[in-house]
Amino acid sequence: MKLGFIVNPIAGMGGRVGLKGTDGVLEEAIARGAEPVAPKRAMEFLQKLRENMVEASVEILTCPGMMGEEEARTASIPVRVLSMELGKETTAEDTKTAVKLMVKARVDLIVFVGGDGTAKDIFDALQNYGEVSVLGVPSGVKMYSGIFAVNPSDAVYVVFAFARNQAEITEFEVMDADEKAIRSDTFAVKLYGYLKGPFLPMRIQGSKQVSPATVDEKENQTAIARFIIEEMQPKATYILGPGTTVKHIAELLGVRKTLLGVDIYKKGKVTLDVDEKRILDEVEDWQKAWIVLSPIGHQGILLGRGNQQISPKIIERVGKRRIIIAATKSKLQNIDGSVLRVDTGDVEVDRMLKGYIRVVTDYREWRLMPVQ
Repeated sequence: MKLGFIVNPIAGMGGRVGLKGTDGVLEEAIARGAEPVAPKRAMEFLQKLRENMVEASVEILTCPGMMGEEEARTASIPVRVLSMELGKETTAEDTKTAVKLMVKARVDLIVFVGGDGTAKDIFDALQNYGEVSVLGVPSGVKMYSGIFAVNPSDAVYVVFAFARNQAEITEFEVMDADEKAIRSDTFAVKLYGYLKGPFLPMRIQGSKQVSPATVDEKENQTAIARFIIEEMQPKATYILGPGTTVKHIAELLGVRKTLLGVDIYKKGKVTLDVDEKRILDEVEDWQKAWIVLSPIGHQGILLGRGNQQISPKIIERVGKRRIIIAATKSKLQNIDGSVLRVDTGDVEVDRMLKGYIRVVTDYREWRLMPVQ
């Protein structure tokens, strides 16, 4: 199998610093102390790929420098580097050039490390140029598109299933998120197009599903919020994740809450739109700190998509027992495979979260759900 491998080295840098994306705000992200995310995710994928390459012969074509060559060298995996020039900073045009060279080289599958913006660039490059299967290794902030594996290890499973003709080829939605609107706390996402790629159940995340704005859904959210508020401790600190279900809790508390950001509720007051550093500064007693989350619709992902401000360091300090999960019954019914997923970027923290977790589904009702 001939595999094309592309890394967007800046993807995901806006996550932990609370910028809800990286497009157009790279300098601000760096100024806030953001560190590269994609290279580590790329190396996780390549190392896992190398461990399993005895199963199949894989020739890898990648981009020079930080767009694949450097990660491959660190992972000690042989690659053939495409003949293309890179500037000091990589651009969308570099991704598009790489895609066209890979199509020309007749690769069987393009694997990219990035987010929705990278998926859009690949879609654009393939228009009127050729057709090839595509698979995403998640490294962005939101990743609403369906083309991504759940994590780097799952991406390797999908690659080898594809090599053995054991993966179904299907069309995945590529979503276009208006990051400027999202930073203003407005959910602005639309369908951009479709990319063909390999599908393997439980290994591909699928597209985000928006919660229905029905009366039943609102009543269910209200019941969940009432129960959680009754159980809240007056002296505790609550880290509130994004989403309409968690925002409903804040509304019943009579305080503001961002829809798409992470906020802190403490002693009747809210600190809005915090990043990782602010959370670490604000929490005085980690034994009295709680995280309140709701899974992403259909994908079922709890951590690692759009809430990277709640970093592995924070999750470790809070602990699994003080994570409150809230989800309406209809949301749980529509989650792919009826399992919740985590992809924090830290293998040990992901392992700590695996097993079963209680999910509040109504007033004084909960359900045990598996976490993978």
